[in-house]
Amino acid sequence: MADFKKFSDIDLYKLIGVEFTATEAEIRKSYRKKALECHPDKNPDNPKAAELFHQLQDALAVLIDVSARSAYDRMLRAKKANELRNQQLDSKRQKLKSDLEAREREAAGKKTGYSGKSQTPEEIFKTELERIMRENKKFLEEENELLRQQIYKERHVFSSSSTTWDSSKHRIKIKWSTDKNDSLNGGYNHENLTKFLNKYGDIVVLLVSSKKKGSGVVEFKTQDAGEMAIAYEKGILENPLKLSWIGDAPKNRKSGTTVTSTDYESLVLRQMRQAEERKRIIEQMIKEDDE
Repeated sequence: MADFKKFSDIDLYKLIGVEFTATEAEIRKSYRKKALECHPDKNPDNPKAAELFHQLQDALAVLIDVSARSAYDRMLRAKKANELRNQQLDSKRQKLKSDLEAREREAAGKKTGYSGKSQTPEEIFKTELERIMRENKKFLEEENELLRQQIYKERHVFSSSSTTWDSSKHRIKIKWSTDKNDSLNGGYNHENLTKFLNKYGDIVVLLVSSKKKGSGVVEFKTQDAGEMAIAYEKGILENPLKLSWIGDAPKNRKSGTTVTSTDYESLVLRQMRQAEERKRIIEQMIKEDDE
């Protein structure tokens, strides 16, 4: 069951950043802008950002569904009207207030056409909320995938030059200390070298020399991946790797696209954690739907 209280306590229009009269297109546009800023893939260490992202998803589901939005609007108007009355009424008029609310509930039930006993705007919206949370799971997953694609494009915009990147001409040699009689080859093999290096990007080729121990060659799909691997990867601390370009290093990219520690955070640390965060989000959505 959806958490009704959080909807009754939050103005969904303000949350998404649109006016009460906003069109569906305006709601979607504002949602995607805000959701991109707080998406868990961009903020793996910020639980508040993840919470805001889920609130935005729920708000979108309500405001683009005609029936649910209508029920929410009635509840919102009733709430604001009630707040205004509370400001105007004193303690001696509480009974009049209660009588008035009872009559309004009865009238609301007749106008909405809901069968059975009269329902308050809150009860009507709660019914609609539970419905869209059941029906819109696939829609929210599709929206989330669109956001992930947008995040991917943003992260790789500085790699647009990769279409002309010939990885075969820019291979990287890998060196580490070992003894020619060491059967463990200094602790390195194809499997653990792959684990050390593929977090920077797609690997085209990785070769570990069988004749010359303590050496190998790697070829990355993009220049960014190769530059970051050379800059940051150390492998086993007790026997660190040394990575360098074979031949001349590739030309520097345009100003403003130099690999920095920020790139490292977004493309390495975040890649390592986003899978776990995605799993948590999916499990939470399933749990909310089943409650």
